[in-house]
Amino acid sequence: MARTSRLSPPPWLTAGLRPQAAPVPWAAVARASLALAAPLAVGFALDQPVYGALVSMGALSGVIGDTADAYRMRFYNIAVPQLFGALGVTLGALVFDRGWLAVAVLTLVALVSGMISSIGSVASVSGLLLLLNAVVGADLPMPEPWWKPPLLLALGGVVVLVLTLLGWPLRGGVPERTAVAGTYRAVADLLEAAGSDDTYDEKRRAVTTALDQAYDLVLARRARHHGRTPALVRLLAQLNVVIPLVEAAPAAHLAARRFHRPLPPEIPAAVRDLAAAVEEGRTGTPVLELPEAARPSEKAVDQALRHAATVVHKAEPKPFNVDDRLGRPAALGVRARRAARAVLFSEASWRYGLRLALCIGLAQALVSLISVPRSYWVALTVTFVMKPDFGSVFSRAVLRAFGTAAGLVVAALVLAEVPRGWWDVPVMLVLAGLIPAFSAKGYAFQTAAITPVILLLSDLLNRQGFDLVLPRLYDSLLGCAIALVAGYLLWPESWHTRIGDRLADAVADTATYVRRAFCPPEEEEPAARVRARRALYRDLSAVRSEFQRALTEPPPTGTLAAAWWPLVVAVERIVDATTAARVRVDHGAPAPEAEEAAAVERQLRELADGLRGSDVLVEVRAELTGDEDGVLAPLRQEVRAARAIATPQRERD
Repeated sequence: MARTSRLSPPPWLTAGLRPQAAPVPWAAVARASLALAAPLAVGFALDQPVYGALVSMGALSGVIGDTADAYRMRFYNIAVPQLFGALGVTLGALVFDRGWLAVAVLTLVALVSGMISSIGSVASVSGLLLLLNAVVGADLPMPEPWWKPPLLLALGGVVVLVLTLLGWPLRGGVPERTAVAGTYRAVADLLEAAGSDDTYDEKRRAVTTALDQAYDLVLARRARHHGRTPALVRLLAQLNVVIPLVEAAPAAHLAARRFHRPLPPEIPAAVRDLAAAVEEGRTGTPVLELPEAARPSEKAVDQALRHAATVVHKAEPKPFNVDDRLGRPAALGVRARRAARAVLFSEASWRYGLRLALCIGLAQALVSLISVPRSYWVALTVTFVMKPDFGSVFSRAVLRAFGTAAGLVVAALVLAEVPRGWWDVPVMLVLAGLIPAFSAKGYAFQTAAITPVILLLSDLLNRQGFDLVLPRLYDSLLGCAIALVAGYLLWPESWHTRIGDRLADAVADTATYVRRAFCPPEEEEPAARVRARRALYRDLSAVRSEFQRALTEPPPTGTLAAAWWPLVVAVERIVDATTAARVRVDHGAPAPEAEEAAAVERQLRELADGLRGSDVLVEVRAELTGDEDGVLAPLRQEVRAARAIATPQRERD
């Protein structure tokens, strides 16, 4: 058994090859099939298959970018990147077959693409399409005049946009209501898991994810003035009142562990009924039959639940009493200035832009010096592998190779056995539907689904048939090699990552939260404390995602992330314990002495400084004492656990 274990591939290498558990998005499957197959049919009917292929390429970009839930966000996610894609193919077509000029232009486009990708999700897809279409335009012959290719590609995006927005009149607002209701259901699961060490942490993370998604959806649509959107005001009010329930959950969890008595089942059942009321838009007088609350934690849950029931069933909350500062986006002008500063003056933005430009420049220079038929596939591979928000560069290169090989097997069968012409339409109908279905399973599966679609469309443009298959495999392996060497191995941060810095910032923010939670009464700001807690949980969620991505890196990065992973969990529990202590104080428990809270804060700041100053786990020597029967006792216990994790084993021994 031990020998088998030694011969098995390491987990960081095989993690991406395991399909993720995700339902098939049947509506997206139908849209993708129709959006990519219909243009081909029209192109064949008009005896213009090249035009149909270009429209389908534009539709493919729209299908890849259609990842949002709310219709307004989906509009921007599809429409804005299409404009950048049209600009990219125009720039590429202008330098088609221009040798080193094309290399220089594509390198510059790669720099810009990489820099703007750091702004946000829409900008990231926009940068991707800008570069992808520039590469395609520079290496594939396009129909004349110059304005036709961008127009046809944009038309494909319009097809996807129209198909996507057909349901807006009937389902407008449904994604937002569903997200808010999903948050209530996640909270019900959390309350049901109170007292269970096996499932509580998992349910708490699910609540954080649900809250983040719901706030992103609702606040992205917030009008400047509350009164203009009463439906959204009501949704925001319903979302805000779930926060006290979330805050009460850690106190209920600690009490259930201490007294070995979980919350009565009537409580999560009542929260699930509120979720149904949110989803159905029900109003009226709530009827709650809850057991009598005795302990501070039970009183906190009871009070929060009754208040939530009142707000959920209220038809029209007072608009100016609805606090939207838990994540409300800034004005458009402010966001534009922030984005411009982030692009122009951020070290991370320039660093990624230069890495991508170097890789694209090398790819284009290499295919200019050696004979590589239809060399655009090398640069396309580099672009996908180097995408910053797709995960680890190393693992993406490996997964891209596996995914491309699997996709080429399908493409070989299609190109060898299916005659070109009208038969391409039903084939595309099937292959296009696999893209959203497989994308939900992981990056390698998405690559396997996209590869035969791109090859089939490429064949309609250059008519190479089966001869495309093996060159595309070689090109993909070459692109992966360029990304690994020039985009990964040559950069010091790939081998000397400072993921500890991000964790140290989270620990320091946790210390600030502890101080804010137990500040003197004259300095207390409950609303500010709630906003700080929400921001902290969101940051911790981002830290968790960053560590999970680091776990897929080869040593030493993956090894370091695995060693520090328990500390990420420990910091989340410290935040929970702080919230639980504050809730208990608010509902009758004696407040701690100022020095007790200050001692916890000092411990956390010392831990943060140690993490920030070293790439290895550090020893924390200071003692942490206090009233073991007081409200801060569970918090001190969690801080001691974090300190034990952070102290190297040799020091503990």
